[in-house]
Amino acid sequence: MTGLRERKKAETRAALGFAAIHLTAERGYDNVRVEDIAEAVGVSPRTFNNYFASKAEAIASRHLDRSLRTAAALRERPADEPLWAALTRAALEQFTPGPEVEAMPSPAHAQWVAGVRTMLAEPALQGERLRAAAVAEAELAAAVAERTGTDLTTDMYPRLVAAAASAAVAVAMQHYLDNADPAPIDRLITDAFTQVAAGLPAPSH
Repeated sequence: MTGLRERKKAETRAALGFAAIHLTAERGYDNVRVEDIAEAVGVSPRTFNNYFASKAEAIASRHLDRSLRTAAALRERPADEPLWAALTRAALEQFTPGPEVEAMPSPAHAQWVAGVRTMLAEPALQGERLRAAAVAEAELAAAVAERTGTDLTTDMYPRLVAAAASAAVAVAMQHYLDNADPAPIDRLITDAFTQVAAGLPAPSH
């Protein structure tokens, strides 16, 4: 029962986070209330407040939760798997659309991208996004340290890897937003991780 309860809580949190993003991209940050987000998911505003302190936190939660799941997945990868291969697979696992996306399909790419860009530029979100990114990167660094037998206090390596992996995902997602007809996000993430793992060699063309 505990496992089922935790899974249901995770599903509700994911649904609220995605609804916050979806409604904000559609209507604009100032035109979305907590009540609107709760209603979209079929829960009460009180339930929303059990998960998040604000709509900004709800919006930032999707990136945070995805990154925390990446760290957890990395810990479960085979010990003999090369680090960057394990990181790539752990990250890709988190980009499979969940039931919350199927329940609230995104509009056409151009319309969706325009809304998301406006949302990401919202000043009220910046602090929450920075906080979420810092927490996520620290957790990923801890997972890298465990896997590589390095020390977070004395070795720069795990934090460098976590920062590089986080940057690779961020650049892949930005590339997706910047192109009218982008490659699938999983292909972009794989390419970004491959280039980082290779040491970012200069392009041959």
